[in-house]
Amino acid sequence: MGDEPKKGILFLCVANSARSQIAEGVARAKLGEHFRIQSAGSEPTHINPYAVRVMEEIGIDVSHQRSKSVATIDPEDVAVVITLCDEEVCPVFLGEARRIHWPLKDPAGNPELDDDVQLERFRNTRDALVAKIGALRI
Repeated sequence: MGDEPKKGILFLCVANSARSQIAEGVARAKLGEHFRIQSAGSEPTHINPYAVRVMEEIGIDVSHQRSKSVATIDPEDVAVVITLCDEEVCPVFLGEARRIHWPLKDPAGNPELDDDVQLERFRNTRDALVAKIGALRI
C-alpha cells in the first residue's frame, strides 16, 4: 500500500501568486503526507510577498514556491481541482478530475492599498483557506 501514488490536489487561479499559493502552502502542511499538492495559474507571475508574509505568521514557509502555468501540470497527477477565482475567469484544467470551486476575492487586487490593508486582505484569504482546507473531505 505504501507504493500507491498519492492522489493529487491542484489549486488554480489566474496569476498563481496569492490565493493558490496560500492554498498550496496550507494544504501541504495539513494534507501533504496523504496528497500530492500543486498550484498553478493561467497567467502565472510570481509569488506575492504578502502571501509569503502571512504564511510565515502561521509557521508555513512558502518562499520556495514558484508560480506555474496550468499547461505544465500533468493531468494524470491530479484527482481534484480546486478553483479559487471570484470575479475573474478561472483557468481551465483539461484533466479528468473532480472539480470544486471556492470563489475568493483576489487579495492582491488593489496593489495601491497601504501595507496594513494589504496584510489584512491576505490574512482574511489565508484564514478562509485554512478553514476550507481543514474541512475538505476527499
